[in-house]
Amino acid sequence: MDCQFFSGAVRDHFLRGGLAVVGNRMLFSSPSDVMNLFCVGLSHHTANVETRERYLPRRPGESLRTDCGCAEAVMLATCNRVELYAAAHDTVTTEQIAHCLAREGAQPRQDGAGFYRYEEEECVRHLFRVVCGLDSMVIGETEILGQVKKAYALARESGSAGPLLHRLFQRAFHVAKQVRSRTEITRGAVSVASVVVDLAVKIFRDLAQRKVLLLGAGEMSERTARALRARGVSDIRVSNRSFERAERLAASVHGRAVAFQHWPNECREIDILISSTAAQEPLLTPEILGPMIRERLERPLFIIDAAVPRDVAPEVNKMDGVFLYDIDALQSIAEQSLALRRLQIAPADAIIAEHVADFRVCYAGASLQLASAA
Repeated sequence: MDCQFFSGAVRDHFLRGGLAVVGNRMLFSSPSDVMNLFCVGLSHHTANVETRERYLPRRPGESLRTDCGCAEAVMLATCNRVELYAAAHDTVTTEQIAHCLAREGAQPRQDGAGFYRYEEEECVRHLFRVVCGLDSMVIGETEILGQVKKAYALARESGSAGPLLHRLFQRAFHVAKQVRSRTEITRGAVSVASVVVDLAVKIFRDLAQRKVLLLGAGEMSERTARALRARGVSDIRVSNRSFERAERLAASVHGRAVAFQHWPNECREIDILISSTAAQEPLLTPEILGPMIRERLERPLFIIDAAVPRDVAPEVNKMDGVFLYDIDALQSIAEQSLALRRLQIAPADAIIAEHVADFRVCYAGASLQLASAA
């Protein structure tokens, strides 16, 4: 077996014995040392955006891990998924995890509906598929790898990710690199930002004369701004709670920063509003937008809401002259250009299967005691 991801101390521990082989699992003689590896979450595959936005972590790092009753935990929250990768000595139910992930003040389902659960080998396989973009709304997208790396780094900093998850996530990053180099899974435009811009092109055909407002200046907005610029958009306006961040992003695409308190006024002039902020309540409502729409003289306004929780109240879509697309609507756009990337799923899964098998041999059923020796 190829246990290159383990130190000599760990390999020696295997060779000294003290292991009981049960099926595909290797268990230590002390049951109290055995760790159960699992993932609980929900994504665009199992829950719509209205459900997903109820389950964003309200407690970061260490407190989330202890509240869920886990020994180790890594929290992954993106616009399309909320997942907890964890290891625990005792059984932690899906309902317990769902309760811990529920946003404060939200009304989550009591039965954990919409959540999936993967344990041991299936948990490993799921993470590997996630980092490779095989489980994403846009197959092969590369944003998810950076998001997983950031989630893992935060968990390490807080002490929430221990030795077992450290080995798992390091292997996952290696798998993602190998899948990218050996397949064409990332060929073409594969990011959520590119799908947003593709939608704008479908609506307007030529974007050169269009005015665009980006609400938010995070990674998603940055990618979108650069994609818009590449498509010929010269009038890009950026608004963010931190005006300094808005200025930096606007300068990078030769755009213009807008003070956050003044962004609603921009709705009188723009053609497209793309919103991706971290607001917990809708920023754009019929009451805010109404006066601006009446001044647009029958010019339609297209709004793309890429945020979770949503930045735009659903009722906005009922307003005359307004066309609203949320993160779920983007999925149908993505489906139209995924044929080539779907052909790469099988070879990518074959690479993943090799690494899952190797990880199982090297580390399945590993205990905290073993992991600490690394």
